[in-house]
Amino acid sequence: MSEETLQRPPAGRVERLAPGLRRVIAPNPSPMTHWGTNSYIVGEGDVAVIDPGPADPAHMRALLAALKKGERVSHIIVTHAHLDHSPLARPLAEATGAPVIAFGDARAGRSAVMERLARAGLAGGGEGVDSAFAPDVVVADGERIAGAGWELEVIHTPGHFGNHLSLAWGEAVFTGDHVMGWASSLVSPPDGDLAQFMESCARLAARKARIFYPGHGAPISDPAARLDWLIAHRRSRGRQIAEALAEAPDTALGLARRIYSDVPEALLPAASRNVFAHLVEMFQKNEVEAEPDLSPGARFRLIARQR
Repeated sequence: MSEETLQRPPAGRVERLAPGLRRVIAPNPSPMTHWGTNSYIVGEGDVAVIDPGPADPAHMRALLAALKKGERVSHIIVTHAHLDHSPLARPLAEATGAPVIAFGDARAGRSAVMERLARAGLAGGGEGVDSAFAPDVVVADGERIAGAGWELEVIHTPGHFGNHLSLAWGEAVFTGDHVMGWASSLVSPPDGDLAQFMESCARLAARKARIFYPGHGAPISDPAARLDWLIAHRRSRGRQIAEALAEAPDTALGLARRIYSDVPEALLPAASRNVFAHLVEMFQKNEVEAEPDLSPGARFRLIARQR
């Protein structure tokens, strides 16, 4: 059964997905969040909450109500600083005394080219950056976060967001918004970086996990196939952009209109940012030139290759 045909699980209900793993979905469904944000509770007794979600008092109550008698939250882990994942971390920390753990603040993990674009004034899109996010504990790639009877390995997976991390839990991986089953991840500069995204996909593929638990939507039971699809999808989109530029130079928005012909007008800005992410990667590979300079409003031209 495809995820599109599944009935949307109700927000606020505790679901047991596996021994030692519970899920509570936040009440924030949208075209960008699918059913809503998946908040995961890992362990029994002293537990970790992964991605507390948006600053919603009802979701806060649901997370606390999901705890069994005598349980306490010992760790709060945020995969990345988007408004649908991180804002509830601080209120939950104040209520439980648990530290907030992440790769860094909203600017952490950016590549050099994205940092230059940000300094030039490029801001994030409508996906909603939690610019005030600041963890209590910063973890690095390869570190372990452990509690009573559970352990998570930190995997820095930038691409959707610079400070994005995934978490390996035995043969499972919590993938945040990097890999989801219902849609491809948004890659929106300067917080999203397509070159990093592809590298992170390759890292996750090398782990050969049994199952992925994403930040939105249902668990992914065939991680290898999903990663293959994501990589192929991005490569195909890159070819489409190159073919469109071969017909005529254009801006990122103009290319999005030509390529995403079936996308609703409301989602066109996000599509344009996805196109710009490809153009940045192509620019770095010296495949396109930007006039007058590298920016979302630039006019891009394919660089002819000598035979």
